[in-house]
Amino acid sequence: MWKGRFSQDTSSLVQQFGESISYDWRLFPHDIAGSVAHARAQLKAGLLTAEEFSQIESGLMEILGDIEAGKFEFKTSLEDIHMNIEAELTKRIGAAGAKLHTARSRNDQVATDTRLYTRTEIDTLLAEITGLQKALLDRAEKYAATVIPGYTHLQRGQPVTAGHHFLAYVEMLERDKSRLTDARKRLNISPLGSGALAGSTINLDRQGIAEELGFDGVTRNSMDAIADRDYIAEVLFVISLCGVHLSRLSEDLILWCSAEFAFASLSDAHTTGSSLMPQKKNPDVCELTRGKTGRLVGNLMNLLVAVKGLPLTYNRDLQEDKPPLFDSVDTLRLIIAVNTEMISAMEL
Repeated sequence: MWKGRFSQDTSSLVQQFGESISYDWRLFPHDIAGSVAHARAQLKAGLLTAEEFSQIESGLMEILGDIEAGKFEFKTSLEDIHMNIEAELTKRIGAAGAKLHTARSRNDQVATDTRLYTRTEIDTLLAEITGLQKALLDRAEKYAATVIPGYTHLQRGQPVTAGHHFLAYVEMLERDKSRLTDARKRLNISPLGSGALAGSTINLDRQGIAEELGFDGVTRNSMDAIADRDYIAEVLFVISLCGVHLSRLSEDLILWCSAEFAFASLSDAHTTGSSLMPQKKNPDVCELTRGKTGRLVGNLMNLLVAVKGLPLTYNRDLQEDKPPLFDSVDTLRLIIAVNTEMISAMEL
């Protein structure tokens, strides 16, 4: 796509060093949705015939099906998800596929894909956090009259109920949901049409594209739209803070399940033992939750350090925004799922 002026092939080491398809392949449904919306805008602008648009849309849907079925071969030589899909589309439908990139850059394309991905994952996280809150609420209701010590400085202070204690974490998670909802509002604007950094001389219907993709509006400054990773940093912060809340819950449960406290018991399905000390019942889920929270915080720091010294607009450093985002989303979702299951089976 970009090699026209180059007289040498890219070094294999440079290809290995610079590829992102090994992880950004997971943007494929969002990349394809963005491409269909872009092609529809090209059709409206007279850049495509109705037949060409039909070929592009059908070809992209076939590629989507192949990827979902595990039949698509991703190529490192094509660097990223955008070039892999576009090259395959052109191979399948011919010249019409090559027109798809008109009035678009990979810079605004990846910014769009990443916003769509993050929006989808926020919606999933909101539902999963609600499930964890329900598990905590169930325990709170079951043990609403169970009196336990309340602590300050880890010293016994006043009597409280176990239900009151559990509901403290419901409140923390509610704030996490509120922050995710706020972040969703700010990220839900379309950068598509910003081009490489200064738009395009070809005027497409940006608002129409945004509406098709479910965005609330369009970005106003093309340079900011290409360089902006605030929304990823914001979501990584909220994920980190949610992890911190669950780490604190884990610490409480680790103490409660110890012989010294003996307030709670986790099920055999959510604990492990020892080959040398068979009397032990280890709260591994809680300990791993506490440990993985450091990973979430580290991913936030990873992104902030990567972007802190970047001049406007796009720099290749921004390719490194996705591994911490993907990892934090995956990690928190697994933490929430296993803690929901564990808490639902916990007894006092």
